[in-house]
Formats: sequence, structure tokens, C-alpha cells
Amino acid sequence: MMPKEIIATPEAPKAVGPYSQAVLVDGPPRRTLHCAGQIPLDPRTGELVAGDITAQTERVLDNVQAVLAAAGMTLAHVVKTTVFLTDLADFSKMNEVYGRRFGAPYPARSTVPVAALPRGAKVEIEALAVEA
Repeated sequence: MMPKEIIATPEAPKAVGPYSQAVLVDGPPRRTLHCAGQIPLDPRTGELVAGDITAQTERVLDNVQAVLAAAGMTLAHVVKTTVFLTDLADFSKMNEVYGRRFGAPYPARSTVPVAALPRGAKVEIEALAVEA
């Protein structure tokens, strides 16, 4: 079995169920970080951030960055994301924030419409990061 390390940081919302913020797999040939989906919770209050999809996407990516940083990584290490949206009409605004925050070259991405997300969030993003 490959060695794995649980990654947890107070700079992102605590896991609220039987899952980890991220799991770091330290195996050949590279370290790989599997980040749980993040919703737009403020890690200090545990509350959903106010605002539209733009504000929620910013907070989600702040949370993803915090989890990455706890493992010594950045958004540049992300190779794949999955974005969950409750309304595909929000896609262009989410995409604008996403593109600005990640920058080229962009990770691979899937975007999935869903009926609902925890706590009434409009967006959730999970990420896979690999150390070069």
C-alpha cells in the first residue's frame, strides 16, 4: 500500500463528515494530492459566504488554495478539477474567476450540473494536484 498523509488546515473549512480535506499520496513517481470538494464556506465562521456565483467561486478557490498550501503546493500543481454548479447559467461568471485564478496552462476540467450542493452553495470544486 502506498504511504498516504491526511492534509488538514484551519485555513479551509473543516471536514463536516467522514472525509478529509485532502489526502497526499507519496508514491512513485510523484506526490499526488487528492483534494475533497470545497464549497464557499468561510473557514473562520463556518458559514456560507454571501453573494453571487463570483463571490462564491472566489471563496471556493481560496479554500482550495489553502488546502494545497498545507501540502506545500499551489494552484500551479493542479492537473485536474471537477466543478459542480447548481445552475449552468452561472458558468460564464464562474469561468471568469476560475480562468483568472488558475492562469494558463490550465488544468483539465469537468463541469457537472447538480440539483443541489451542501449548505445551499452554488458551486463546489474538487482538485487533483501533482508535484513535478
